[in-house]
Amino acid sequence: MSGAIPERAVELLGEVRRRRPRIHCLMNSVVPKFVADGLSALGAIPSMTSSPEEVGHFVAKADALLVNLGTLDAQRREAIGIAVDVADEKGRPWALDPAHCDYSPPRAAFAQELLARGPAVLRANAAEYDLLAVPADVVAVRTGKADRIAWNGAVLHVENGHPLTALVTGTGCLSGAVIAAFLAVEADPFLAASAAMLVFGIAAEMAGKTATGPGSFEPALLDALASLEGTHILQFAKADNEQG
Repeated sequence: MSGAIPERAVELLGEVRRRRPRIHCLMNSVVPKFVADGLSALGAIPSMTSSPEEVGHFVAKADALLVNLGTLDAQRREAIGIAVDVADEKGRPWALDPAHCDYSPPRAAFAQELLARGPAVLRANAAEYDLLAVPADVVAVRTGKADRIAWNGAVLHVENGHPLTALVTGTGCLSGAVIAAFLAVEADPFLAASAAMLVFGIAAEMAGKTATGPGSFEPALLDALASLEGTHILQFAKADNEQG
């Protein structure tokens, strides 16, 4: 399957840019502009409200939803519940990012409750991932030096990326939003998540070639997401099936 992933990633990136899916992000309060700019650079259309009065209307008009648990407060908890209800009702795919659930037992418990609600994809770092029991029907993306995407017995490792991503707040949040954008154009969640992590990792590598530090890496990553072409994906992809 790994041999087909780069080619499918090229096709799906083209679909995102052609269809311009609307992605609603329930995002932590630290990085909404960066995530919105990243989605726009990729070719999607972001919306970011966390108002309980409005969020259901926005999700109903979105093509996919991202639920990020950063800066979790009572209003965001309420908005998340409404958003997931509407996504389920409308048949919209959604991704879960349990940001920093390893710091907070209540947040970890809430993340586990949300996993039972049936997101298409979980995106988590190793510390977050190890706290959670991922249902078999949820694509599990564990990020790190190499990203591991697992679902239904299939496991893919994506080794593209750049160390500067760890020094810029919001890069993980943005990768979750990119997954949501690919979910909006691809019904197979494993393929969508694999293609999204490959695209994001290659964009990070491209950004790292021109950035001189974290301050210049952030705008370089936005530029790379906007300028990324299929030829870059086919040339630089490092994706392999896990050997059992």
